[in-house]
Amino acid sequence: MNTIQDSRIAKTKLFFEQRLNFLAKLSKEIASTIKSAKKKEMEAVFRPNLTSDLMWEDIKFEDGETILDKFPETQFYDYTKSFGRMAQFINGELPSNYHLTFSASENNQKLVEMVLQMGGNVAVVFRNQLPKTWKGIEVINGDENDLRFLDKKGVIVGLIEKGRAKKDETGFVQEGVNS
Repeated sequence: MNTIQDSRIAKTKLFFEQRLNFLAKLSKEIASTIKSAKKKEMEAVFRPNLTSDLMWEDIKFEDGETILDKFPETQFYDYTKSFGRMAQFINGELPSNYHLTFSASENNQKLVEMVLQMGGNVAVVFRNQLPKTWKGIEVINGDENDLRFLDKKGVIVGLIEKGRAKKDETGFVQEGVNS
């Protein structure tokens, strides 16, 4: 394993074994990053779930606040495969500084259609190229940046396959053909 994997494992263990210590450390890191970004005349934004789908809107400090509550002026964003969370986001039931994009998979096409009908955005992985439309919905290039909270509503966030997805045959990766 490399040091990045080792660090991720250590953080995961800390999250599950010493949640409050993890949250205190995370809070300090976020505050430090915000301060550093301001010095550079930049704005810090955070994507807490990189390889997980944790419900940050429900993870609380001892005082009952979430990380989203602690930094109300800071933009947080994530991808999720949870239809329930996505519906809450679309209905305005999540904190206003937290943006979600639904992730399509090989077995959630009905949920994808529902999210799109509700006006949410859906990330879809395509093989080789991005189509202009997918299932009649505009496709935007999600590989240009990861700032999903800047995307207009009701679009497909197209991503070109990478890594193991290049060999995917499960239906997760869609053919990059206009439809």
